[in-house]
Amino acid sequence: MSTLARLTRRQSIAAAGGAVLLMKMGLDTVPALAQGTYPAKTVTFINCWPPGGPSDILARSIASVLDTSLKQSFVVENKPGAAGNIGTDYVAKSHPDGYTVLFGIGTTVTVNPHLYKRMPFKPGDLKPVTILATSGLLVGVNPSTGIKSMSQLIAQAKTKPLNFSSGGNGSPGHLEVALINELTRTKINHIPYKGNSPAVSAVVSGEVDGGVLATPGMLPFVKAGKITALAVTSRQRSKLAPDIPTVAELGYPALQQEVLYLAMVPATTPEPVVQVLQHAFADALARPDVQKRMDILDLQLDGATGAAAEKRLTADSDRFGHIIQTTSMKVD
Repeated sequence: MSTLARLTRRQSIAAAGGAVLLMKMGLDTVPALAQGTYPAKTVTFINCWPPGGPSDILARSIASVLDTSLKQSFVVENKPGAAGNIGTDYVAKSHPDGYTVLFGIGTTVTVNPHLYKRMPFKPGDLKPVTILATSGLLVGVNPSTGIKSMSQLIAQAKTKPLNFSSGGNGSPGHLEVALINELTRTKINHIPYKGNSPAVSAVVSGEVDGGVLATPGMLPFVKAGKITALAVTSRQRSKLAPDIPTVAELGYPALQQEVLYLAMVPATTPEPVVQVLQHAFADALARPDVQKRMDILDLQLDGATGAAAEKRLTADSDRFGHIIQTTSMKVD
């Protein structure tokens, strides 16, 4: 047998062995991965929240970059509802080939399983690709309350029930209200709204006393004197409002909470596909134009993947599960 023939035979055997391994990971991914062509068709990002929100804008920003970097079409489709459960369930039940990717926030898999009696999916049905970014929330009140600090808020809420708005049942703001009540023995009633914007409007109009909501939506009214900002719940101060202290700086580190913006895929998605997406996301997030959009949205770059991302989600699930159980938090 000639040298060329032996080399050809060895290459064929190696290719066959690689194909068998890939078949074990996912049959439909074999052609694309074997030829190094993933993605070989349009990839759909499912955003489980309404258009125009931070996760939607982030998904579209990344999709625009990946159109060019991976030379394939990336589209964003919104499937909101049931605190993210509808879109998440759609991805969980999709084919695990990397062509359907979930964009959302961590609460869908860390909070909802504890909050909803019946879930259409299990958290284990998905795995994180990347924790893309994090953001804190802003604790703000209507000036008519006379409250000007976190300490005053807590003191007043211990003797007089207050009403606080959030973007909906099971939202990060809902969790923060429950957390404040649990840890400081206050009496703050949670009033859910259908999204961040109406929840902010309720604070401005005085329909509620205050709210724990996304900073970008609150800040214009803080600057206009229509909302009094008390603190942010993130680990570090917001780039948009560096003069507003964190809850930890004010002596309440246990009230810290960050929203995790992440991308997830079905749990059995082949690791080579996940790695392609991880590298592509990292490159996109490093672009100055994407970073500028993130700054406007008050998002801090994260980038955790694999075991580190799983550990974060597990820790949040344990923490929020305890809060939900001890406070009898419910979906109204």
